[in-house]
Amino acid sequence: MNTFQGRIADSVGNWVDRNAPSAVKPYLRLSRFDRPIGAWLLLIPCWWSAALAAVAAGQPLPNVWHLILFFVGAFVMRGAGCTWNDIADHDIDKKVERTRLRPIASGAVTLSQALAYAILQSLVGFLVLVQFNGFAIATGIASLGIVALYPFMKRVTYWPQIVLGLAFSWGALMGWAGAFGRLDVAPILLYLGAIAWVIGYDTIYAHQDRADDLFAGIKSTALLFGERTRSMLTWLYGAAVVLIGLAGLAAGGGFWFAAGLAAFAIHLGWQVTTLDIEDTDRCLMQFRSNRDAGLLLFAGMVLDAML
Repeated sequence: MNTFQGRIADSVGNWVDRNAPSAVKPYLRLSRFDRPIGAWLLLIPCWWSAALAAVAAGQPLPNVWHLILFFVGAFVMRGAGCTWNDIADHDIDKKVERTRLRPIASGAVTLSQALAYAILQSLVGFLVLVQFNGFAIATGIASLGIVALYPFMKRVTYWPQIVLGLAFSWGALMGWAGAFGRLDVAPILLYLGAIAWVIGYDTIYAHQDRADDLFAGIKSTALLFGERTRSMLTWLYGAAVVLIGLAGLAAGGGFWFAAGLAAFAIHLGWQVTTLDIEDTDRCLMQFRSNRDAGLLLFAGMVLDAML
C-alpha cells in the first residue's frame, strides 16, 4: 500500500496534519475530521428540528440528550458518507486537483480497507440512532438509500446538489420525529427549506472544481448555472428563508424565531452579494460560513423556546 501522506488541497494546517499519528491520518481524512464543516452542515438541520419541536411543545429548551446524540451521529455518519463517496469516486478524484490526494485516490488506503471503515462508522451511527423512538429510527434508516445514491448522481445530472440536499437536510425531520414520534407540516416545511439552502451553498462549493469537473465529465449546478449563479442563489436562498419561516409559523414561533430567521437571511444575502465565482478561496470561505448562518437561526429558535 502506498503510504503517501500528502495534504489535501482544501485541508491544510489542521489538527490532523499537526497532531494525528501517521497510521490514522488517512482514516481521519476519509471521515473529513480534518474538515469538520460538512459535519456541522449535516448537524444543523437536526438541531433546527429539535429546537423547532421545543417551540411547538412549549418546552424551555430542546432535548439536550437529543442534541448530543445528533452531534455524535452527524460527525460519524458524515464520515461514513464521505468514505462511501470516496470509494465511489476514487477514479474521478485522481483527475481533480483538489481531490487527487484523498486517501483512496492517493493509495494511502485500499478500497477494502475503506469499505471496512465505512461499515464500522455506520455501526457506530446505528448505535446512536437506536437511542431514539421507533418512528425516528425508521425515519433515519429511510435516508440511507439517498446517501448511497448521491455519489453517482454527478455522472448523470447537472443537479446532484438536489440529492445532496435530500440527504444533508434529513435531520430537519429527525429532531421532530425524535420529540413527537411523528411528522407534521412544520418539519416538512423545514426540510424543504433546508434542501434549498443546501443546493445553494453546495453550488458555491462546486465552483472550486468547475474546470476539473469539465475535464472529468462531472456535472454540477455550478456548471449549469455558470454566470447565472448569483441570480439562482437568490431564488434558492429566498426559498429557504420563506419555507423555514413558514415552518416557524406552523410550529408557533414568535419574535426570537423571526429574529434568528432575519439574521440567517441577512447572512445568505451577504453571500449572494459578495460572491465571486472566479475566486476559489472566497467560494470556500463563503461555503464554510454557512455553519455560522445555520447557528444564527438555531440560536433564534432556542431563544424563542426559552423566552
